[in-house]
Amino acid sequence: MRARWWGTGAVVAAAVCGTLVVQGVSGGDSGHDGKAAAAPVRDRVRSAALDVRGDGTGATLARRDAKPFSMLGVSWEKPSARLAGKVEVRSRAVGSGKWSHWLLLDSDRGAGEQKAARGGTEPAWVGLSDGVEARIDGKATAKLPAGLRLDMITAGGKSTGGDAEPAAYVADGPDDTGEPAVTDTPAPTSEPTDVATTDPAPPQETTAEPSPGESSTEPPAESPSASESTGSTGSTGPTDSASPSDSATPSPSLSVPAAPRSTVPRPPIIPRSGWQADESISPEAPTYIDGRIKAVVVHHTASTNDYTCAEAPSIINAVYTYDVTGLGWKDLGYNFVVDKCGTIYEGRKGGVDLPVVGAHAYGFNSQTTGIAVLGTYVDSPPPMAAMASVARLAAWKLGQYGVQPDATVTLTTALSGQNLAGRTWEPGEEMTLPAIHGHRDGYNTLCPGDAFYAALGTVRTLAAGPVTGLTLGAVTGTGTVGTTPYTNGPLTVSWSTATPASLISSFRVLVDGRTAATVAGSATSAKLTLPAGTHKVQVEAVHQSGRTATSATRTVVVDTTAPTFTTKPNLSLRTGTVSTTAVPLTLGWKAADNVSLKETRLTAPLARTYGPTVTSAAQTAKSGAATAWTLRAYDTLGNSASASVSGTPVILQETSATRSGTWTTKSSTSYLGGRSLGSSTKNASLTWTFTGRSVAWVVSRASTSGQADIYVDGTRLTTADLKSSTTAYRDALWTRTWPTSAKHTLKIVVRATAGRPAVTTDGIVYLK
Repeated sequence: MRARWWGTGAVVAAAVCGTLVVQGVSGGDSGHDGKAAAAPVRDRVRSAALDVRGDGTGATLARRDAKPFSMLGVSWEKPSARLAGKVEVRSRAVGSGKWSHWLLLDSDRGAGEQKAARGGTEPAWVGLSDGVEARIDGKATAKLPAGLRLDMITAGGKSTGGDAEPAAYVADGPDDTGEPAVTDTPAPTSEPTDVATTDPAPPQETTAEPSPGESSTEPPAESPSASESTGSTGSTGPTDSASPSDSATPSPSLSVPAAPRSTVPRPPIIPRSGWQADESISPEAPTYIDGRIKAVVVHHTASTNDYTCAEAPSIINAVYTYDVTGLGWKDLGYNFVVDKCGTIYEGRKGGVDLPVVGAHAYGFNSQTTGIAVLGTYVDSPPPMAAMASVARLAAWKLGQYGVQPDATVTLTTALSGQNLAGRTWEPGEEMTLPAIHGHRDGYNTLCPGDAFYAALGTVRTLAAGPVTGLTLGAVTGTGTVGTTPYTNGPLTVSWSTATPASLISSFRVLVDGRTAATVAGSATSAKLTLPAGTHKVQVEAVHQSGRTATSATRTVVVDTTAPTFTTKPNLSLRTGTVSTTAVPLTLGWKAADNVSLKETRLTAPLARTYGPTVTSAAQTAKSGAATAWTLRAYDTLGNSASASVSGTPVILQETSATRSGTWTTKSSTSYLGGRSLGSSTKNASLTWTFTGRSVAWVVSRASTSGQADIYVDGTRLTTADLKSSTTAYRDALWTRTWPTSAKHTLKIVVRATAGRPAVTTDGIVYLK
């Protein structure tokens, strides 16, 4: 069930267990740094009696004005009495004047204190309000408990009007109307400081039924506060005995016990001063369990989830005031409180590292510690930050007594009882429960909410370990061949987990089963340098409990072998137009790698990049000048190797040839050197001698050009046809290349082809 608050800055959720709280908290703020606040928050409680019907099965408090308050609850005379019925309240927001919907209060807190003055419902934080109405619809078979009253708490001691001034009543309107009748009472406009009573009665003695008007129960004058209760010592005054609900367990000790060391680290905990506890209202010394804490009971406070975490201290203080001043408990019921952001607060005083008896688990207080999360978790669980803090805190407390968080424990019942599942028991029975369990397991309540209760398995795993969801992520600093990462140097291994870092002690990177690196539990990656070879890489997460989890294996190959040139770089002449500044060349090579060749780069005399399958490239070079050609081959990992070749193209013009037959000199700027030789005489020949490894015959071509036979070193190799549909000058028509440089002769013989006998030559080019 849910209700909604329409007042200023407030939203209300239904109370099913714990405390109903709403945004709009007033009172002092405190930081989360654990430092004491400048002064404690001084709250006050005012009360108004409910009118009980004649048959004793119903009660009401008519709509009325009230001095401003922020929290309310219904209480009754006998703490042992149970209220069987529906308790509803609504209030009017200061400023807007709007009334809330009816809010349903849990009619039984399900916890007890031996010296409690009154029984009571869960309190409801409603934001700053100045009007109130209440109704109780009891069961026909059971009368309501005596002394019913509505307790209104003014947070932070803030009020308006003089303390002696009674609250005005509003005229009663029709039952169940959405708005009350209008009152002529002017709204208070001033807010003087409250004056503390100098000699108050102890909280447990303020049980007298109030008059039909408001009565005021104020905290006593501030007295020296108890020593900070975050260490291993608590107050040293006399302690009370266990509550009746705990009579089946050993009596609490009369002295402060030593704080046991835990098997896991203690999480950060904000002390009571962090939520500005007014220690003067709870002067009793804490009571300690005479024995071991066996289990952790998890609660929610049934408050709104729409609060800021900066408001958490004020919410906790309001619950404290209601428990102590309103109900006469000795202290806040919970041992610890956690907000939705994961901040942990000390609850009941006595030392967070000591076995303080709380008032949170009826019948099991002297065997357990209680952790409450601020909020309502019926439909969705708390944020992971809150659950992680509950897990850390539970693991630390249980670790003090050698209890594994995922274990089951045996608790002895102190009183007869029933849980939400319908199980009943009598005093002295043994119950087997998880070491971390919900309030509903030991009491008939919805606490800690359906969604949170369903998530307690996650909390136990978080607390006990091992780390869950460990996944090996990217391995950077590598290249991938197929699906296998390869590297030739340092690499970074990354990972992720479902378990929050606050519960992880460390990570170890395993290489071939051995630890290669250890990093903190907050880390998500680590750097490695591995030796050459194939390796198996894993990540091992170490939970704060010492339990470990290991990721899947990733194969990583470390390769430092550079590529090789299986065919060294080489040069050869190619066909094309020849000039003294650009002789056509082919640069050839072949590179390979033991893993994967990525590319080959030409770095000199110019820069070019070629793919892994390319083995040659067309180039040009200046004639008569030696040119060095440098190549560097790269593999996928960045390993590289270079190789080079040098060559000098040399032009031998036709004038340097040995002639036979008739040749005619031709002049034109289109020819190499401005001249060429032409012949139409059959068997006319030109012979050149050179020393090199590649040669090209350079000619001029036209549609009337004829043919010539080509001889190399006295052997006819081919017949070249110079005919061309377009005129071409300085054309390297034919080439020949040898593996090595040597002395050769090149001879061309005119065939005098019928109809086109002419052959014109510009000479040859050879490469030395």
